[in-house]
Amino acid sequence: MSARKKRELLDEADRLRTEGRPEEARERLLALTAQYPDDAEVACRTAWIHDALGLESEAVPYYERALADPELASEDRRGALLGLGSTYRILGRYGQAVETLRRGVEEFPDDGSLRTFLAMALYNTDEHHEAMRLLLELTAATSRDPHVQQYRRAIEHYAKDLDEIE
Repeated sequence: MSARKKRELLDEADRLRTEGRPEEARERLLALTAQYPDDAEVACRTAWIHDALGLESEAVPYYERALADPELASEDRRGALLGLGSTYRILGRYGQAVETLRRGVEEFPDDGSLRTFLAMALYNTDEHHEAMRLLLELTAATSRDPHVQQYRRAIEHYAKDLDEIE
């Protein structure tokens, strides 16, 4: 199958998903996966559709396959790290979630969604201080609320040590 045909089939799967026909999209992607078992982009799309359908356990191997490819496009890699980390968390695999999401934050430090999902996973591993620190720093940096911005420096300061009392 040509690269052009593969692209057409990926686009068709995306169209089916956006039209509210995710099961049909999944069928197309599973067929593509059988034809392109080592294709990272196909693996990413297949993982995402499984997640969208609530089939998290089935999504994991596709995410892992996609992330194993060093040629995976940056945006797909960011999405796969977020998706896999979130999926691990949903499955109760909290340690793996933290590890995956930390890797995502290291690779994409400006992505607030990765930091937010990392904070949730840290909460699940009883690392409440670090989770709170991440969320406070993110709030201070991204909030458009003028009252938050008025106290931004204080929020950032206390985020480093929530137990500080002076």
